[in-house]
Amino acid sequence: MNILVVGGGGREHALVWKLAQDSRKPRLFCAPGNAGTAELAVNLPIAAEDVPALVAWAKANRPDLTVVGPEAPLCAGLTDALQREGLRVFGPSQAAAQMEGSKVFAKDVMVAAGVPTAQSRIFTDAAEAVAYVRQLGAPIVIKAEGLAAGKGVTVCATVAQAEQAIRESLVDHAFGAAGARVLVEEFLDGEEASLLALVDGEHVVLLSSAQDHKRVFDNDQGPNTGGMGAYSPAPVVTAEMLPVIEREVFGRTLAELRKRGIVYKGVLYAGLMMTKAGPRVLEFNARFGDPETQVILPRLEGDLIPALEACIDGTLAPGHVRWKPQACVCVVMAAGGYPGAYAKGHEIQGLKQAAAVKDAVVFHAGTKLQDGKVVTAGGRVLGVTALGAALPAAVARAYEAVGKIAWTGAQFRKDIAARALKR
Repeated sequence: MNILVVGGGGREHALVWKLAQDSRKPRLFCAPGNAGTAELAVNLPIAAEDVPALVAWAKANRPDLTVVGPEAPLCAGLTDALQREGLRVFGPSQAAAQMEGSKVFAKDVMVAAGVPTAQSRIFTDAAEAVAYVRQLGAPIVIKAEGLAAGKGVTVCATVAQAEQAIRESLVDHAFGAAGARVLVEEFLDGEEASLLALVDGEHVVLLSSAQDHKRVFDNDQGPNTGGMGAYSPAPVVTAEMLPVIEREVFGRTLAELRKRGIVYKGVLYAGLMMTKAGPRVLEFNARFGDPETQVILPRLEGDLIPALEACIDGTLAPGHVRWKPQACVCVVMAAGGYPGAYAKGHEIQGLKQAAAVKDAVVFHAGTKLQDGKVVTAGGRVLGVTALGAALPAAVARAYEAVGKIAWTGAQFRKDIAARALKR
């Protein structure tokens, strides 16, 4: 069996790592991959966003399954293009991927479906948006409509911050076309959690809960990033809440999409705020989370391929996923300066020593091989991940492994999973 994984980050290394353990022993290809995927798969020199080149390779090589990691190729219609060639793809269609590609579309679906979410208004004019913010006051949330690599959402403690976020999007065009419309949204108070679900168009199977850490510095300080670490399960999502979330969030959303003629197949990821009034949806993503995937897949018992194929075939059932009792923690090691400007090309030391820590695995994200050495090649460089019997053990092991790794300017948060540990 041949499988193509599209993407080159930590999520894709985690997918390749899990697929490599499958009982069917597939031959794996990763486009473009990184220094970590190169150990398990054949890396292809094709960018994840290069839909024509990916389709050309797939036409020539006929993989039995393609798993699409990032949002950009999904929103660009890669799934549809491969399906037109008679190929099997795990990942939603372009129409379904609008749930991530357009926050305006997603909000419209949520409101129509009665999904619990924050109230918001849409603006294209900066002066009108600023006037609305001044009327409401702060705290308030400003969101660029489209894809902004996890950096298009600003939680504003003051009106001045909100005005700046509006100007960045609508006047300075910091996010290009993705920021041509903004949502001004009410601030929801509570604790965030990520809940991903496998979906086959009709049936939903929830994956284990996780919590991401978006801010770059400890104690949730500094700007938003693509994610500085995660852990699973997230105790803020209780067992009693799961059927409510499955029904009111996922069930209602999929029913509304079907009404609109859209059959959603793949992963649907709900970013939730657990408020005193219950779970509220902050946003939807149309793919596996990053770094959530790095803490969810190590906890998945057995094979992954049957669950992915069941999503494509419309035969998904709860038995397709089983969970190990252990907790899992991922600490992202990033380049100095990230999420702003950062240097590349620094040699990474200590990878073998880190991987030798009990129940630890180092997922590569922004890495590449250069003259036989692994060097930094992105902002988020590594996801240092570990299992433990309970969360404290997983945290200790992950940071033990982090302590073995070094390169010039490396930075990481030292408080991953602190909220859960306080419980």
